[in-house]
Amino acid sequence: MSLGLIGKKLGMTRVYLEDGTGVPVTVVAVSGNQVVEVKSKEKHGYSAVQLGFDEKKESRVTKPMLNHFKKHGATPKYIVREFHVEEGKAPEAGSTVGAELFAKGAFVDVIGTSKGKGFQGVVKRYGFRGQPQSHGSMMHRRPGSIGCRLTPGLVWKNKKMPGHMGVDHRTTQNLEVIQSRPEDGVLCIKGCIPGPKNSYVIVRAAVKNPAARKANQPPVKAGKAGKPGK
Repeated sequence: MSLGLIGKKLGMTRVYLEDGTGVPVTVVAVSGNQVVEVKSKEKHGYSAVQLGFDEKKESRVTKPMLNHFKKHGATPKYIVREFHVEEGKAPEAGSTVGAELFAKGAFVDVIGTSKGKGFQGVVKRYGFRGQPQSHGSMMHRRPGSIGCRLTPGLVWKNKKMPGHMGVDHRTTQNLEVIQSRPEDGVLCIKGCIPGPKNSYVIVRAAVKNPAARKANQPPVKAGKAGKPGK
């Protein structure tokens, strides 16, 4: 895997390409990513980079974490995450990385926590059609039958029922970086990403990169036209 970034979702806007086409983008602030620690196979058993994001007062950090930051020449951060990297390709501890890590046109995966919706019924939570809307139905948005008192005589586990919705760990894959602005410390990523405004997200290189997959795909040989089916 390659190094990623921790960011903060600022909101959505629209940018215009050279041909005048408007593209909806999500603006993610990524400035201030600092390398807290570099882990090696010899010492830790695996190769990784520990990144910290969003400055935090020393008075709000526990002593063990404060010593950890100072030991590696970093300042206290609100959020710390690790990224697995190849041996020998990790930046130095204490250095900073930003939007320059992802160039314009790169494909990324964005990981975040979805918005909380509270307690919701099955129509909003799972997209149930609902019961008849005719007069006297009294079952408009209810789930209906959930089991039987005979066989099997219980409600099966994982039955779709009303409950808490949202605040789920979600990954949106293969989003294109429309603009990379290192001078502003932001990435403009095409489309929407999970989470509310000012929430933390992880931006990493796309695992299922469509551009790389298309480039590595062998050319299709032209064959004889088959007979149309009956």
